[in-house]
Amino acid sequence: MKMHIMPVRRNLKFHVPDEQVLNWHNWGPAVTQFFNTLSLFFPEGERFFINSVRKYRDRIDDPELQQAVRHFIGQEAMHGREHEDYNQKMVEAGLPVDTQELIVTKLLDAVSRYLPDSMQLAATVALEHLTAILADVLLREPDLIDGSDPAYQKLWHWHALEETEHKAVAFDVFETVFGRGLKAWLLRSSALVLATTIFFALFYPFYLINTWKVGQLFNLKGWWQSFRFQWLSPGGLRRVILPWLDWFKPGFHPWDHDNREYLAEMDQLIGDVEGYQKDQAA
Repeated sequence: MKMHIMPVRRNLKFHVPDEQVLNWHNWGPAVTQFFNTLSLFFPEGERFFINSVRKYRDRIDDPELQQAVRHFIGQEAMHGREHEDYNQKMVEAGLPVDTQELIVTKLLDAVSRYLPDSMQLAATVALEHLTAILADVLLREPDLIDGSDPAYQKLWHWHALEETEHKAVAFDVFETVFGRGLKAWLLRSSALVLATTIFFALFYPFYLINTWKVGQLFNLKGWWQSFRFQWLSPGGLRRVILPWLDWFKPGFHPWDHDNREYLAEMDQLIGDVEGYQKDQAA
């Protein structure tokens, strides 16, 4: 299945509350830090994705794909802005997120400097796949975030919807440039293995540090809740294993995971965000 869904750039501002940043999730501070640690990767990651796709814009003849790339860039820029605001609130609350972000920045700078453009684009499509399947689980399993602080819940819901909306754009650029042959398959497959390994090799140490900083390092109940959340029920990470493996099918396309029905939630979300902003301003 190969579909073309046009992303839409939306200028939404969530203004997540400072006072809740260390414990906004319904499952408590350990799971809150799981999401918070994910957030610290986004600003620099989104910039890397934008730059890697831009390098191949002149190789795209399809006007529809050119437009999709422009909207992809716009969406990723908005994601970066909102997560920068979110991350700054974590820094002000005492988490060493600025130091952690600097490590991510240096890593991506080295990738941009020393790896060929083809590998940078392959890393982008691989990480977009990882992000898209995580977003899909969040949309399919409301228990992953229901009952949490409304502003944080809306931000993550919006991010998941837009990651779904544009999940095939970088992939379609990759296929346009490199085709669907064995060489392209080897490039994107190796990129997913390497990118996933590096991501989690950074994520879990950062998560451990952030949990320690909020005084939960020796909270066994909190760690049990986090383990349940990730791997048992609702099992957010467990549920991405099979979709992750689908990437290695030679003819795979991101819209083989057809979850476009969730995009119908966007209008309601926009109304909820605007209503929340008015309430906060009142």
